[in-house]
Amino acid sequence: IAALTLLSGSVAAFAPAFSTRTTTPLMAAIDDLPGALAPVGFFDPLGFAEKADDSTLLRYREAEITHGRVAMLAAVGFLVGEKVEGSSFLFDAQIKGPAISHLAQVPAGFWVILVVAIGASEEYRARVAFVEPGDVAVDQPGKMRDDHYPGDIGFDPLGLKPEDPEEFNIMVTKELQHGRLAMLATAGFMAQELTDGKGILEHLQSS
Repeated sequence: IAALTLLSGSVAAFAPAFSTRTTTPLMAAIDDLPGALAPVGFFDPLGFAEKADDSTLLRYREAEITHGRVAMLAAVGFLVGEKVEGSSFLFDAQIKGPAISHLAQVPAGFWVILVVAIGASEEYRARVAFVEPGDVAVDQPGKMRDDHYPGDIGFDPLGLKPEDPEEFNIMVTKELQHGRLAMLATAGFMAQELTDGKGILEHLQSS
């Protein structure tokens, strides 16, 4: 179940969608970008930002937000999936064991639904965020739209997005920080379960 969540959450958002803007975050000082917090500031020890142009840096931020959202869903999926394993409503109680093994146990027909759902979601995100391949130069693959704010897929069903720019940046920073923590957490979950074959909840309950 956790692996399913990890795959299918690539276009889902835990935080509200970002509003479309005509400017990019690069118009501000690098240390003022959302996600840059004291005392570290803009943390880029390998210098990726220094080597990137504006378009590339925006793609980096789009990728970070998307992966963070997937990881947040996956972290919850690990814990919930292991908590309800063996329940009758969950594929007739056939899904058991550590979360990393759940996806391999689902019926084959479910994979078709999964692939179609992920493909449709990713196609939608690509159309929203990126310029059509036929409209960009060969040396500019994956160019983002000028009016696209990284992470904005138009998904804010609860209307949580702040109207105030300062509050908006605070919320963006919170999403980035939670996503970064979730990426580290899910990597740790997978490494732990691969090491000894025990679920995360089993570890927590035995500690």
